[in-house]
Amino acid sequence: MNSTKPQAVSLAQAAIYWLKLGCISFGGPAGQIAIMHHDLIEKKRWISEKRFLHALNYCMVLPGPEAQQLAIYIGWLMHRTWGGIIAGSLFFLPSFFILIGLAYIYMAYGNVPAVAGALYGIKPAIVAIVLFAAYRIGSRTLKNKLLWLIAAMAFIAIFALKLPFPLIVLAAGLIGYLAGRIAPQHFKFAATHGTNGSSFGPTLIDDDSLIPKHALFSWAKMLSVALVGIAIWLVVMAGLIMTYGWDAAFTQMAWFFTKAALVTFGGAYAVLPYVYQGAVEHYHWLNPAQMMDGLALGETTPGPLIMVVTYVGFVGGWLGQAFGPHAIFASAFVAASVTTFFTFLPSFIFILMGGPFIETTHGNLKFTAPLTAISAAVVGVILNLALFFAYHIFWPLGISGRLDGLSMALTIAAAIALFRFKRNIMIVIFACGALAVLLKVAGLI
Repeated sequence: MNSTKPQAVSLAQAAIYWLKLGCISFGGPAGQIAIMHHDLIEKKRWISEKRFLHALNYCMVLPGPEAQQLAIYIGWLMHRTWGGIIAGSLFFLPSFFILIGLAYIYMAYGNVPAVAGALYGIKPAIVAIVLFAAYRIGSRTLKNKLLWLIAAMAFIAIFALKLPFPLIVLAAGLIGYLAGRIAPQHFKFAATHGTNGSSFGPTLIDDDSLIPKHALFSWAKMLSVALVGIAIWLVVMAGLIMTYGWDAAFTQMAWFFTKAALVTFGGAYAVLPYVYQGAVEHYHWLNPAQMMDGLALGETTPGPLIMVVTYVGFVGGWLGQAFGPHAIFASAFVAASVTTFFTFLPSFIFILMGGPFIETTHGNLKFTAPLTAISAAVVGVILNLALFFAYHIFWPLGISGRLDGLSMALTIAAAIALFRFKRNIMIVIFACGALAVLLKVAGLI
């Protein structure tokens, strides 16, 4: 353990890290949170584990991509509003431009075998990464039998009973609130080893650090952030309506993806059916095959999986040709920008508006007990996600179909690399993807 307190980090230094994170954040929310945990707590020691998990628990109960929201939260806590905006934006911008490029290749040339091959190898690796994330978060959260029970109940609720994620979060929070009053000892376990609750040494934002001045809560501050956020939404939406009209594709995309952003409880996998229903069946911006190909491309890029909305907008704009047949790319790029902007804007508003209040609660058992219970429930949900992935990857044609032994072998190899040899997540993803591309080129898969 390093006992030396790390040096202060400038906004520019932080921005470089957030850009790097945006370029390497594969593995979905679980993988992205695992990367941030390793970098920000274990390696750089910017924030203590207790403060990190407290912020994460808040992000878990919000609609939207929780890993990106966690980046906004930590960026804001360290460097005020601009820190949050930069962290949150750089988290998804690399993925935005990568997806634009992949979507262009897909629409212009129709076939991307290298990407398909890489995807074949990346998917099994993601199963191992999600399992590893469940293990890491669970080992730090499930400190007693009650929290283990909450995690198990959450797993059964989503796996066997197919209950919606928002209901599981609500139930876990209620259990935590009641149990925190009846048996508070189950929620006072916050890490006691090491310095200020961290086994990795002192951090820039420790368990006992004073709340920064900009993070102090006031109703006036919360209201002002909400009004500014709503005003931004209204100005852009009004601009689209006045320029193109209410029924135009750009305007309808803005409206639809605003609604989608507000119902994305449980992450991208919970909202994808809603996006599919709207984009394919209602608006007909793209067809079912194009939507499934978009999910495949989304899996190969860093950033939140909800970035598939960029692809949906691009394809919808390409086919709609709002600017005419000689400006197809321009139509597609604008549509992709619209869908991305309206999908992510609420996340910034939620964090910058609610962050100060959450900061006032990190030492208050009345608030931390429900959030701790939610964190325990999320472990069960992540485990279910890993099994969901494994089922569809190992048996692509259903349980009665042929077992994909190569995919299972890649998952086992990735798990050994992560659990036994502690290899970097990106190295594991790259190795599995590269191996699959070689096998694809050789005609073996």
